Amino acid sequence: MEKSKMDKTKRVLGIYTKLMNGYLVNKAEEADYYGVTEKSIQRDFEDINAFFEADTKAGAINKIVYDHIAKGYRLEQIYRAKFTNSEILALCKILLDSRAFTKSEMTEMLRKLIECCVPKKNQELVNDLISNETYHYVEPQHKTVFIDKMWDIGQAIRKYRYIEIDYCRNKDKAIVKRKLKPVAIMFSEYYFYIAAFIDDEELKKGFDVINDSFPTIYRVDRIKSLKVLNEKFRIPYSNRFEEGEFRKRIQFMYGGKLQKVKFKYSGANVESVLDRLPTANILDEEEGVYTIAAEVFGKGIDMWLRSQGEDITIL
Repeated sequence: MEKSKMDKTKRVLGIYTKLMNGYLVNKAEEADYYGVTEKSIQRDFEDINAFFEADTKAGAINKIVYDHIAKGYRLEQIYRAKFTNSEILALCKILLDSRAFTKSEMTEMLRKLIECCVPKKNQELVNDLISNETYHYVEPQHKTVFIDKMWDIGQAIRKYRYIEIDYCRNKDKAIVKRKLKPVAIMFSEYYFYIAAFIDDEELKKGFDVINDSFPTIYRVDRIKSLKVLNEKFRIPYSNRFEEGEFRKRIQFMYGGKLQKVKFKYSGANVESVLDRLPTANILDEEEGVYTIAAEVFGKGIDMWLRSQGEDITIL
């Protein structure tokens, strides 16, 4: 490649990188830095804009414009691969409030999220907004690192492979071995769970619901060892597990049969009930008292209903 073409390529890439990272570009300064005329820099801007217009597959929506207040050139809109300040702040807050990971994991994930997805000029601002919560972050009591394990489970789900686990049972802290058909990974209130079916008929005899057609629930952090087996399982299409529909009905991560509940709600915010129970329907409303019905799995709903005190009357 001719030296002039190499110089132009290096120059265009340098200007492009600055713009993509949110920096203001001054035409005169760039011309002086690269030893070219301002017209050459203007042509570089035109070439970059042409690239943005042609790069529709990646969803490029940028355009170089002159900012009269800042007296320099910038991108009119951040490339879609970058989050806005408000989006990244919301994601960081959700991560922190989840309290799902150890402090070292949480700190590292936030660092990568901000460094990779926020323009450099805004990174300090975002870090400042979450610094207090990050410093005072309280990690879960189990203090277990399980992200890699969760990835292995995800791969087993995708490839329909059995998994074998040593699991710390909650009721007596005993370590039990289970061979499972994993079908979903879910998150609820500080913990990740897997939903899985058991084939072992002897084990099923001790279940609350015999021949339950719905999966049992296991907390990922309580899995002490995990092995993905080469053996594959098959679930007939007619009996396929629909994670979205199941998730609507299992709000409390307790196994058990599908049941219908009906109650009256007299509290101040019925929206909180509807958000807590995605299958809930308002059957009637009279003077601020709502009659509500919902479908849920397991016994967790009983504890939640009792926790609402006088606001709820079970029908």
